[in-house]
Amino acid sequence: MKHFLSLAHLTPAEMQHILDLSLSIKQEWKAGNAPPYLKNKVLGMIFQKPSLRTRVSFDVAMLQLGGNGLYLSPNEIQLGKRESTADVARVISRYVDVIMARVFAHADVVELAKYATVPVINGLSDYSHPCQGMADFLTILEHKGGFQGKKLTYLGDGNNVATSLLLGAALLGMNFTIAAPRGYEVHPATWALGQQLAAQTGAHLAATYDPLAAAADADVLYTDTWTSMGQEEESEQRRKIFPPYRVDESKLRCAKPDVIVMHCLPAHRGEEITDAVADGPHSALFDQAENRLHAQKGILVWALEAENCK
Repeated sequence: MKHFLSLAHLTPAEMQHILDLSLSIKQEWKAGNAPPYLKNKVLGMIFQKPSLRTRVSFDVAMLQLGGNGLYLSPNEIQLGKRESTADVARVISRYVDVIMARVFAHADVVELAKYATVPVINGLSDYSHPCQGMADFLTILEHKGGFQGKKLTYLGDGNNVATSLLLGAALLGMNFTIAAPRGYEVHPATWALGQQLAAQTGAHLAATYDPLAAAADADVLYTDTWTSMGQEEESEQRRKIFPPYRVDESKLRCAKPDVIVMHCLPAHRGEEITDAVADGPHSALFDQAENRLHAQKGILVWALEAENCK
């Protein structure tokens, strides 16, 4: 069973394979000769959190791969409330070929995977956002041609997106630096796991509180919203703390001349990123958004390819 819950569960070879698969499927689609890899397959999509990119990209991915996506709203499935998560997993597994879940608690997607008899994909949890991470590294691959010796800098909250970037960079041998305010760092256990993975690939991981130092010589500058879904009561406090970590012209001047700027969206323009940068010549924001579609095709095909080979 190939579940996709965290990038840390992949080997470096598996992660590279999914990226290569995603790129190949994207090129086939653009050329107009993509085969229906998932013909007659059905994806069940469980949503606890609303989403533009996750919903549309998975739905369209299944359509373009020859299958179908089934949207299940929070009103229809309340994991652990109307019905136990274990029973939801057992029941849905009888109807669909693969499950994607966008949840609050990471434990929910882990429990789904424990009891499901089909692959489970983490569409987002409070711990990590591995689908976004795959789209991000696919975008970096296209813009930079590879990962070795390149520097990815993340400015902002040490959240689920930062976690997936840290783990993915470590797996791919890409250098990673994060600058977050005190009290908003990546969790120490996550950092330790990243260091273990980096030891296998030669990636260098660094953390600082100085955003300008972090941005120095960066090949990629990445940021995310300062307040994630479920943290709304903290938003005013965060707006006071995070402005030094905004991606603006001062950060671009520190980075390499050909730096690309990334943001997983939705962006709060004027907060974590300025309009001038988001819409400027260094921006890869919308290449990145498009690649949610193509990376998720790669994940879906990878998750089901053992079955396809029977």
